[in-house]
Formats: sequence, structure tokens, C-alpha cells
Amino acid sequence: MRTYVIGDLQGCHAETITLVEAILACESELGQAPPTILFCGDLINRGPDSLATLRYVQALAQGSGGRIDAVLGNHDLHLLAVANDIRPGSGSDTLDPILAAPDREPLLEWLRHRPMALLRHDHLLVHGGVLPQWTAQQTMALAGEVETALRGDGWTDFLAEMYGNLPDRWDDDLRGGARLRCIVNALTRMRFCTADGVMDFKLKESATVDPATGLMPWFAVPGRRTQDVTVVFGHWSALGLRIEPGLIALDSGCVWGGKLSAVCLDDRSLLQVDCPEFRKAVGKVA
Repeated sequence: MRTYVIGDLQGCHAETITLVEAILACESELGQAPPTILFCGDLINRGPDSLATLRYVQALAQGSGGRIDAVLGNHDLHLLAVANDIRPGSGSDTLDPILAAPDREPLLEWLRHRPMALLRHDHLLVHGGVLPQWTAQQTMALAGEVETALRGDGWTDFLAEMYGNLPDRWDDDLRGGARLRCIVNALTRMRFCTADGVMDFKLKESATVDPATGLMPWFAVPGRRTQDVTVVFGHWSALGLRIEPGLIALDSGCVWGGKLSAVCLDDRSLLQVDCPEFRKAVGKVA
């Protein structure tokens, strides 16, 4: 059984179906068993059909016997917060159909039980990034702390404490809401940080930064402790698709008129689908 990882869907339903069907057809032609398919977060929001996309991925996962799953991204967490009146929606959200859907509650219940990180065959899958001082095993343990909070009885209290940019660096002595917030920010929001792991949340539209700031992409920090695994992530459409030793970046800007990408972790083969629909709808150039 081979494993594929798919980048940020962000409500692009038609493209999601096309890419999943292409994966299944490819594996069938090769005489392979049905593959494992993992989504790297941000299943919904900004795109043209968030409700249908969420329903589709939920149905795939629930009918797969564990072969298909998704990690949580910042937009997925945003949906949970908006649905529970913890955060207001924004003008660019495409979440109203989910919030008004008759199956809203089972969709949200399924979503909040998704993992924050997955470790499969020496590949660590997260949505955003991994702080340079964390090992893969520590990342999984810290992700588990957030998952426990999200799946527990006080999960809405956790969501209420989840927002904010501080603390912007990791400390093993962090406790409570500050500890969980730091973990969430690293796993779902981080792009740039300093060499000692201070996170920056201001730079969003660029893949480069002035070296004088002391910032660098989180994966470029010297001595990063996840160099013994391949980190697979999305979240960074300005960075685009990158397939390098120890690194697979999968957000190729589907929602902005780019492509939806899937990489087979077994041989690093690439499947892509063009995504013109949303660009035409909003007039945004990728």
C-alpha cells in the first residue's frame, strides 16, 4: 500500500475529486492496493465549495478503514471557532454553507477529532511548520496535547484561548493555554522564525525575507532537529511546491488559480490538477 499526501484544498471541491480519482486510477493501473491518502490541512475556506469539500473528505476518511485522514490547518480551526461564536467570520470566508448545513454538527465533530500531526514511514506531516528545537517524536507528543484538548469536554474553552501571537518561542516550562497556543501556532501558522526559534506571523505573502531581520524559513534553520525525517507541509502558497531531500512543501496555490498537488511518499512521483475556477471567480492572479 502506497501513501500520497495532498496539499491545501481550501474548498476546491471539483479539483479535489479529480486529483483523488487520478491517484486511485494510477494505483489501479499499477496493480497496487488502495492507497493511503493524507491531506495536509486547510480542507476548507476561501474556495468555491467548502461544504462539499468537507463532506467529500469526511466520507472518504470514514469509509477507508483508517487509510485516509487529514491534519488540521489554521482554516479548519478557524471554522471550529466561528461555529462556536468564539471568533467572528471574515469577509473572505466561504464557511456560511457549512454553518447552515443540516449535517453541520457531525461535520464539525469529525473535524475536531482530526490529528494535528502524523508520522508515517519517516515522514512527519503537519500543516504549517515545526519549531527547530523539536524532534519528530516531541512534535508528535506536543500535537497530542492539543488533540487531547480539542477532543475533551472543555474543547470550546481551549478554542477561546487559542488565538494570539504570544508566546512566540517555545519553552518546555510553558503551561496551560500559553503552551497549547504556542504549539498550535507552530504547527498551523508558522512560516518564518529566527535561528533560535522565535516565530514571526507578519510575513505571509512572500517566500523570502531580508536576512537583516534575522528571520528565515523555519525549515532552513541550521541544526533543525527534524532533519532525520522528511517534513511534509502546506500552508505556504507563496513558497509553492518544493520536493527536496528532507522536505516536501505542497501548497501550490490551488485556491489562487494555481494547482492542487499530490506527492507519493514512496517514490516522490507527482500528480497535479490545474485549478482555474476560483481565480476566474474572484479575478485574482496566482
